[in-house]
Amino acid sequence: MRILIEEYQYEVADVKDILHGIDPLTNIEGKVSIHYVGYYYNSLLRDCVFILPKVLLQGNENSADGKELVFGRYKPEEIANLDEKNPLSKKERDFIYKFAVWIYRAIVVYKNDKQTDSSIIYYAQIAQIGKGQRRLSNTYLDILLSLIQFNRENQNFFFFILKNLHSGLNKINWTRTIGKTTAIVQRNRPIYLNPINKKRQINFDEELLVIFFSILNYIGDTYGFSKEINCQFDLIKGKMFETYLKGYGKTRLLQIKYKYFSDKALELWRLCFAFFDESRQIFINTEQKEYLLVKNFYIVFEAIIDELIGDKPLPDGMEKKQGDGKIVDHLFSAPSLIDGKAKQTYYIGDSKYYKIDHELSSESIYKQYTYARNVIQWNLDIFNDGRKSDVRLRDEVTEGYNIIPNFFISAKMDKEFDYSNDGIEKTDRKKNKHKQIQFKNRLFDRDTLLLFHYDVNFLFVLSLYARNNNSQKAEWKNDIRNKFRKEIQDWLQKDYDFYAMRARPGVDGEEYIRHNFKQVVGKIYTPFSDEKTYSLALDNNDPEGDNKEILSALSEFFYVKPCNLGQNPDEVLPATANQVAIKSTERDLALCVTKEGIHFDNAVAKMKLTGKLGIALNMNGATLQLVEGFTTAKYIIIHNKSNKYAAFFVDGKGPKLISANEMTDMVTTKKDSSVYLVYNARLDIVPAFGELDFTPIAKSGDSYSPHLLSIRSLIKAIIDA
Repeated sequence: MRILIEEYQYEVADVKDILHGIDPLTNIEGKVSIHYVGYYYNSLLRDCVFILPKVLLQGNENSADGKELVFGRYKPEEIANLDEKNPLSKKERDFIYKFAVWIYRAIVVYKNDKQTDSSIIYYAQIAQIGKGQRRLSNTYLDILLSLIQFNRENQNFFFFILKNLHSGLNKINWTRTIGKTTAIVQRNRPIYLNPINKKRQINFDEELLVIFFSILNYIGDTYGFSKEINCQFDLIKGKMFETYLKGYGKTRLLQIKYKYFSDKALELWRLCFAFFDESRQIFINTEQKEYLLVKNFYIVFEAIIDELIGDKPLPDGMEKKQGDGKIVDHLFSAPSLIDGKAKQTYYIGDSKYYKIDHELSSESIYKQYTYARNVIQWNLDIFNDGRKSDVRLRDEVTEGYNIIPNFFISAKMDKEFDYSNDGIEKTDRKKNKHKQIQFKNRLFDRDTLLLFHYDVNFLFVLSLYARNNNSQKAEWKNDIRNKFRKEIQDWLQKDYDFYAMRARPGVDGEEYIRHNFKQVVGKIYTPFSDEKTYSLALDNNDPEGDNKEILSALSEFFYVKPCNLGQNPDEVLPATANQVAIKSTERDLALCVTKEGIHFDNAVAKMKLTGKLGIALNMNGATLQLVEGFTTAKYIIIHNKSNKYAAFFVDGKGPKLISANEMTDMVTTKKDSSVYLVYNARLDIVPAFGELDFTPIAKSGDSYSPHLLSIRSLIKAIIDA
C-alpha cells in the first residue's frame, strides 16, 4: 500500500514509480504534486495507492526545510510505502490503513448524491476477490469490498446452506416424548400435547455464516456500507464482537477451519480470517484501470459540512449562487441569539479546507462579510415585495438589525485519531473572531458584521457523512446548531453588556426612540415577543466614553436591567400594566402632584401598590370650591422638576372626602391634615403620554401644591389630529 498526500510538493525521484498511471502537476522547480484525493491501482508496482487529504499535514518549526509534516512528525516521502522501512508507529499505521476506508466511503456517498458536482469524480470499477494475479499487497478496503461482493454474488450458496441447516428441525423425538411426557387418550389413541423435538449437533457451517454476517453487520454500522443480511441468525454484536476483533475471531476461525472442504466455504473462511487478521491473505483480480478519485477535495469537504449543518433547500428561497457571483456555502435559519423563542435569524457558514494551522486570508474574510450583506438585502427584499418569512432582520421602530452569526469552519485532526468526538471549538489560530463596523458601539447596525472561526474534528464529520445515517446526521445537526448559538452568545457577552428595557408607566417608548433616534440607533433592538420590550447592547470597551450617559438618560424613561442573551426579560424587568396611548389633542384635566428626590420614588412605588392619592385640604369656602373643580380630573400624575413622572387613570367614580382618622396607607400631599380628598387610580392600565413638560408648574411659586391642568398643555410636540 502506497501513500501520497494531496498538494504536497514531492521530489520527482521520490515518487516517480508511485505516480505511474496518474497525471501529476509539475511546477517550475521540477517538483510534483497531486490535486486528487482517493484511490487508484498502480499496475507497474502491482500495488494500490491512496492519496490522502492535506489536513494530515501540519507545520513544524523544527523541520529543517520548513516543510509541513504528516502528523507534524514525518515527511510525506518517508511514509510513501506503508509496507517497507516505514517510520510510522503501529497506532499511526493502523489509522492510515482504516482512514483510507473512510475517504473511499465519503467519496462514494458524494458520488451517489445527485445534487453534487459529479464532474470532479473519476471512477473505474474497483475489482475485488477473484482468481488471477495476486496484488503485491491488499488493503483493508480491499477486504471490506470483497466481503460485500461475496455476500452479493453468493446468495444461492447461502440459501443452500440454510436449507440444509433447517432440515429436520421440527422432527419429533418419539422415544424421549413417550418416556418424558404424559399423553391424553382420546378414542383409544394417545395424544402428546408437548412433544420433544430432536436436537441437532452444533453445525459449523452455521457458525461460519454467523461470523460472516456479524462482520457485515459491523462494517455496515461502522462505515455505512449496505448490509443486505438475509438471515435470522443471532449475530455477534457489541462487546462480544469486540473480543473477536481483539483476537478471538482469528482463534475461533482456526479452530473450525478443518470442517470446510468446498471451495466456496474455504473462500468465505479466508475472507473472514483476512478481516480479523488484516493480513491481506486474499487474492484480488485486478484490472489495469481501477480508481476512485475526486479532484478538488475542498468541494467534497464543503458538501460534508453543508449536509451536516446547512438547510436544504436554503431558507426563504435564497439561491446558493448570489447575484454578484459569490456562493454561500452553508446557510440556515435558527433561533435568534437574543430571544430564540420569539425570533429566528440567519446563520451563515463557510467551510475552509486548509492544512492544519493555516490562517484565514483577508480575501476570505471580506467575502464572508459580503455574504452577510447579500443575505440582509435578500431579507429586506422579501418584505418589500410583500412576501412572508419567519426571519425579519430589520426592526421598523428602532431601525436596528438582528445579529447574524457568521462563521468559518475549518478542519483539524484529532491527536488520538478519535472519530467519535466532534471536537468543535474556537480555532487555535492567531485570530478566531473578526468584526467590521461603520459606527462604533452599534451592535444592531446593518454594517456591524461579526465573524467567528471554529475548528471541527475532520475524522468525526468525515465518518458521520460516510455512514450516511440520516438520524445520526439530524441529531448532530441539532446539537451543533445549539452549540454554535451558545458559543457565540458567550463570545458576544465578553465584548458587550446587554440590557432589557421597558418603558416606565406614562412613557411612550416608541415616541422616545423617535425623538432620541441619533442617541440610540444601532444600540437598541426589539427581539422579544413583547415588542414593547427592547434589547440594549453597549460595547464594554466604551469606545466613545458615553455608556454611563446613555444608561442614565434611558433609565429616566425606561426600566433598564442587565439581561443575558437568551434570558427571559420578564425575569429582570418589573411587570407593567397595559398602556393606553393618549393623543396630543386630548384636553382632559390632569391632577399633578410634585415630589422630589427619594420622595418621588417612594410616592410612585406606593401609588402602584395602593392606587390611592390623598390631597390634603383645609375646610373653608375656597377649599370647597377647589374640591368641586378637582372632581373632573381624569388623570393623576406624580412628577418631579426633571420631567420624570408616573401617570395613572382615575377610576371614574370620583374622589371622596375622608377625615384623617379614616385614612389608610396611601400617597398624600401633606401629612397631618384634618381632611383629605382621596382619589382611587386604576392599576390595570396606564396612560401613555410620551414626554411631558412640567416647567410651568416648576416655575410657579407654589410648585408643591397640587395643580389641575389640561394634559394638552403638558404634552411636548403637539400634533393636532
